Amino acid sequence: GVAAFRAFLKSEFCEENIEFWLACEDFKKTKSPQKLTLKAKKIYNDFIEKEAPKEINIDFQTKNMIAQNIQDATHTCFSAAQKRVYSLMENNSYPRFLESEFYQELCKKPPLTRAAQGT
Repeated sequence: GVAAFRAFLKSEFCEENIEFWLACEDFKKTKSPQKLTLKAKKIYNDFIEKEAPKEINIDFQTKNMIAQNIQDATHTCFSAAQKRVYSLMENNSYPRFLESEFYQELCKKPPLTRAAQGT
């Protein structure tokens, strides 16, 4: 499921959206304040800052809010951006995925049986 959707997004040159969303999910599970700060800076550097290698398409106001919030990172500092990216995927990318050859091919494959999975 996620791997096929990610492959589809990559083919559409927008895999940064799912990568950002997954990074945020991991970030929210982080317990250590030190790790939280490190992960916040990495997410910011990878996805948020201007000219980031995987820059996501979010508004200037949200970017500024994140830039201020990562100084004292909390589990919610990327929430607004994550909701925006999720909405974009839900309303734009995912419907296209459901119509794509990626999804059509996935639906044609028989489900793995327990024997085929090795269980």
